[in-house]
Parts: sequence; structure tokens; C-alpha cells
Amino acid sequence: MSKHIVVIGGGAAGMMAAVSAAERGASVTLLEPNERLGKKLNITGKGRCNLTNNTGLEELLANIPRNGKFLYSALSRFNAQDAMAFFEALGVPLKTERGNRVFPVSDSAFDISAALERRLRKLRVSVVRDRAVSLEIADGRIRGAVGEQGRYPAGGVVLATGGVSYPATGSTGEGHRMAAEAGHTVTPLRGSLVPLRDFGVGRELQGLSLRNVGLTVFEDSRKIYGDFGELVFTHFGVSGPLILSASAHMRRFGERAYHLEIDLKPGLEDRTLDRRLLSDFEKYSNHDFCNALDDLLPKKLIPIMVRASGIDPRRKVHDLTKEQRRGLLQVLKHFPVVIAGPCPVTDAIVTSGGVQVKEVRPDSMESKLVKGLFFAGELLDVDAYTGGFNLQIAWSTGRAAGIAAASAD
Repeated sequence: MSKHIVVIGGGAAGMMAAVSAAERGASVTLLEPNERLGKKLNITGKGRCNLTNNTGLEELLANIPRNGKFLYSALSRFNAQDAMAFFEALGVPLKTERGNRVFPVSDSAFDISAALERRLRKLRVSVVRDRAVSLEIADGRIRGAVGEQGRYPAGGVVLATGGVSYPATGSTGEGHRMAAEAGHTVTPLRGSLVPLRDFGVGRELQGLSLRNVGLTVFEDSRKIYGDFGELVFTHFGVSGPLILSASAHMRRFGERAYHLEIDLKPGLEDRTLDRRLLSDFEKYSNHDFCNALDDLLPKKLIPIMVRASGIDPRRKVHDLTKEQRRGLLQVLKHFPVVIAGPCPVTDAIVTSGGVQVKEVRPDSMESKLVKGLFFAGELLDVDAYTGGFNLQIAWSTGRAAGIAAASAD
């Protein structure tokens, strides 16, 4: 008689755990309250699904700032190339883009979730639309799970309910509650890959999107991160791909002060940009300074830049000094945005914090406190930078938990 496994959560990690356990001969029940599996998976990468990063183990670990060493075993056993081979074997052609980011050729996240669902059906995994509310534990061993609609006895349970980001997708923190009730420590939960609040510039520039700009992040006065790409100003502050990536490096709010510097002209060195300013100023020599920047900047940004430069907006361009021009150049290359803090965790792409990894076996994802209880995915206190690394964590930990659950005594 095959061992019965219950997997709680039908996201990326949960589906991988269910597939992996079933492939090892276990009878698997997957509990998921949403009508569709992979609800959060389907919106990742703006619906394109950046499913992994086509790089080596050391690079993967370097992009996991939170407890990366804990994942060494899981990532070694099921690495980025293994994940790519897995999905291509399920009939999903893949492509590698800038930064080694891997996507389906179709640019559709639904192809990834649909491939997993087909595999689940083929392996006869029973998908039950129920919300788990508690774990059944006796004598230090898992006995099953209890849902809103019934009991599910099992020899092993994989808890893979996600974090607390995007609660509309079902990530409501119930998994953390159940883990805590089982005796586990849950470290404080906060957002990572999250938009940032500022002190008012965002509201003034709301809706303005800047492409091909440079970004530098400072913790107090120390540079901690730099990148190039796209950001957008919002009513609360700043967002967009550059900002989400930067936020993962800003981990000490409340202890440290953070500010950004935006390079509005990263393709131009100071000397080249100065020549560009001289050319524009010659063209607009008889204009007021506030009306001389139309060729250089988006209209919405001009009043802010004029103010930041400290130059009288009504001063004639032909009267500007070399020092004033240099000051403007400095602002163009180092436009400051002071950060008030991150947006709430519910606005984050991933959750930082979770089940303390010291209480989990790194090779199997099994609880050190409860025999037969396993963890996978965002529920754990691990998180990574953007670029497919967080989904790789889901695949690797889901794989490890599913295999171990099926083969455990």
C-alpha cells in the first residue's frame, strides 16, 4: 500500500512537491481553496513567469541574501538547469533573456501552471478544493490535516501555503499560523521586492515613468546597490522593476536611513552631458531657465529639476554661470529621492521572514520538531533578489520536500 501524503497549498512549491511525491509512488492529496492552481504563479513576471535564472549554483546562492546557505543542498539536487529540463520535458519550450532570466517561449505564465496541472492529473494526484485550518499531530508525529470541509489523514504533510504578499491569491499567513501551532518559530514577516514610500516627490511626479535610467541606493551614506532600467513615480513614492529589485537590498528600515540617486542620463558621461547642456542653452539663450529644458527632460519633471538645481526659474539662460550649469549637471546625474519606508507586505512580490530554517532539515525540508511535517517555498524564512531566483527556491524546496515525504519512514 502506497504512503499517503497531503500537500497544503497549490502554488509553485506545492504543485512541485505534489508531483515529486507522486512520482515516487506516494498517493497524494493536494489541498487548495482557490478554483485555479498557481494563482500567484500566473501573475509572476507580469504574467510572463520568470521561472528561474539560467546560472550556476554559486550565482544562485549569491542572489539569496536571506539564509542562502540553508538552501545549498536543495539547490544542488535540483538546480536551475534541472528546473528548465523538467518544464521542457512537460512540453514547455523555454528561452533565456537578459540577466539569464528564463521565460516560456510563449511569454505566458499559464503554460507553466497548465503543464504542472497536466502532470498532476497524469500522476493521479487528488486536487481537493478545501482550505486547511490545522495540522493533526500526535506523539511528535504528523497524522494529517484538517480542512474546512473534512479531515485528511496522512503519513506526511507538506506545508506550502506561501507568504503573506498578494493575499488575494490566497497567501494569507495561515501556513505560518499552523507552523507556529506545531511549535515552530516564525520570524517577523515583511515585504521584499516591494514598492517604496518617499516624502512627497512621488506624489508630485505621479504617473511619470522613466526608462533607461541609473539607480543607486544608499544606506546612510554608504552605497549598497546600483542598477539600470525602468521606474515609475506613484502617489505614494516609487515603484517599477528597478525599485522592486532595489528594495530587496534595503533590509534595515528603522535602524538605517535610505535614499536613492537617479541618474537621468546614464548614457552620457559628465563631459558629454555638459556639452549637451551648452548646446541646449545656446538654443534657448534668451529664454527663462524654466523654459529651456524641454529637449532634455519630460515636461512633468522640469519644475522639480529646476527647484532641485537651486537656479531662479526666471533667470535668463544666457545669464547662467558655469557653476550653475555644473550644479544642474550634478542633479541630472544624482537626482535624490529620500525613502520613508517600504509599502506594506501585502504589496510585496515576496515575503521576507517565515519558518525559522534552524528548525528545518536542509536536505529534506522536514521539521526537526514534528516527524513527517515538511515545508516548501515562501513559507520558509528565505527570499531572493528578482530574476527568477525566488521561483527556483520554490521548485528546489518543493522537490526536496515531496521526495522526502514520499520516502520517509
